[in-house]
Amino acid sequence: MSSDAEFKILRPSPLLIILSGPSGVGKDTVLQRMQERNLPFHFVVTATTRPIRPNEVHGKDYFFVSHDEFARMIEADELLEYAIVYNDYKGIPKQQVREAMTSGKDVIMRIDVQGAASIRKLAPQALLVFLTTENEDELVNRLKERKTETPEGLNLRIATARQELKRIDEFDYVVINSDYQLDDTVDTLSAIILAEHHRIDPRRVDL
Repeated sequence: MSSDAEFKILRPSPLLIILSGPSGVGKDTVLQRMQERNLPFHFVVTATTRPIRPNEVHGKDYFFVSHDEFARMIEADELLEYAIVYNDYKGIPKQQVREAMTSGKDVIMRIDVQGAASIRKLAPQALLVFLTTENEDELVNRLKERKTETPEGLNLRIATARQELKRIDEFDYVVINSDYQLDDTVDTLSAIILAEHHRIDPRRVDL
């Protein structure tokens, strides 16, 4: 019979969850629905130099900062990762992530595909999820329906999305975000996270 010392129940470590995928697949929408459902995660707020869009809120959707402020953050080594995305800078505030993980909460962040690769180098045990649509036509239609781009900008996003779809094998899981099935998408993502907390060999992220 095993002693109490030998019967060890492991407390799960907080996960660093990266939600990535091409523009138009619905990363922001999925995270918004997760927040509406009060799921117990820390949702990282990204810093960006791009202009604020209608209905966006500073400090909730993004931290909207000037190029000078973003440059200061780079110089001060305040960013976990940053990149130029469609002519604007985006970056993940380092301290925000560390404080959330120290509190024991799972941390989830949206990030583009190249940024996800950078995070994996920094934190090989991060959980990377690739969000996509059922097919390429659906993705192109979503980008067109947003009507937030010039024709040239739209063509750039479509071309970039096609290249990003080729990098799906760099991720741990893929989740299809079908039209009008948002709650199913959130349920699938939640199930992945729950299963990861029951691994025999748990992920342990050190930042």
